[in-house]
Amino acid sequence: MTPTNNISDAPVFPEPLRLPLTKEELDSINDYLRPLVPEEILTWAVDHIPGLFQTTAFGLTGLVAIDMLSKITSSPPPLIFLDTLYHFPETYELVEEVKKRYGVPVKVYKPEGCDTTQDFEKKHGEQFWETHEDAYDFAVKVEPARRAYEELGVKAVITGRRASQGGDRAKLQPLEVDSTGLLKLNPLFAWNFHLVEWYIKENNVPRNKLLDQGYKSVGDWHSTVKSGEGEAGERAGRWAGREEKTECGLHVDYFKMKSAATEKGQGTA
Repeated sequence: MTPTNNISDAPVFPEPLRLPLTKEELDSINDYLRPLVPEEILTWAVDHIPGLFQTTAFGLTGLVAIDMLSKITSSPPPLIFLDTLYHFPETYELVEEVKKRYGVPVKVYKPEGCDTTQDFEKKHGEQFWETHEDAYDFAVKVEPARRAYEELGVKAVITGRRASQGGDRAKLQPLEVDSTGLLKLNPLFAWNFHLVEWYIKENNVPRNKLLDQGYKSVGDWHSTVKSGEGEAGERAGRWAGREEKTECGLHVDYFKMKSAATEKGQGTA
C-alpha cells in the first residue's frame, strides 16, 4: 500500500520510548501514527517501543502483521500464543506452519498448572466455559497472558484488533495503554476485512483451513460454529448464542476480569 505519511518527518520520540507514557505523549504518538499504513506503524514500533511482543491466536489480521514484520526486520518480535487447550486441530497445525514459514519464536502459555484438557477439567470442572464464563476467560486467556508478560518482560504487545470488527473495537486507536500500563499496538486498526483478505491472498500468507469450511472467525472449538447463511459480521460464529459477547477477556479491563474470576474462586494472578 502507498505510504500516507513521510515516516522521516516523524516528531522526535526517544528510542526507546520512556515508559510510562503521559496522556499528552500518547496523544502525540497517535496523531502521528493514525495516517500511516500498517507497515509504517510496525516499523516505527520496532524502532521505538521497548519490550515489544506480538500476542496472536493466528487469526487473519495477526497473520498479516506476522508477514509484514518478517519483511520489515530480521528479528521480528516473538509471538505469544495462549493455548487454551480447546483450540481446533487446524489451529495447532497453523501454529506449526507459521513457525516453519517465518522462523519466529513462539512462546506458548497454557492455563496455570495445566498441560492437557484433562488437567484443566480436573481443576475447574467440565464445561467450565458454560458454568462460569468470565472465570473461564480469565483462566485460559487473562491469567496466562499476565504470566507471560511478567516472565518475558513484556512492555507492549502487537494485536490483531481492527475498528471494523465493531463492538468494543469500533473506536480503536493505533496505540493504547490498558489498565495495567501495558501498551497495545493495533497496526491494522484502520483496515477493513477486505483489505486483510486481499493481503493474505496477495502474499500467500498461511491461514486456518477452517476458514474454507464455513467459519468466519476461529476460537475455541466449544464456542465456535460455522456462520449461518447471510449472517452479518466478520466474527459471526464466535461465542454462539451470546450475541452480546464481543471479547474473550484479553482486551477487557484486567482488574474487572480478575474480580469476576475471584468471585468464582479462580483469581490466582
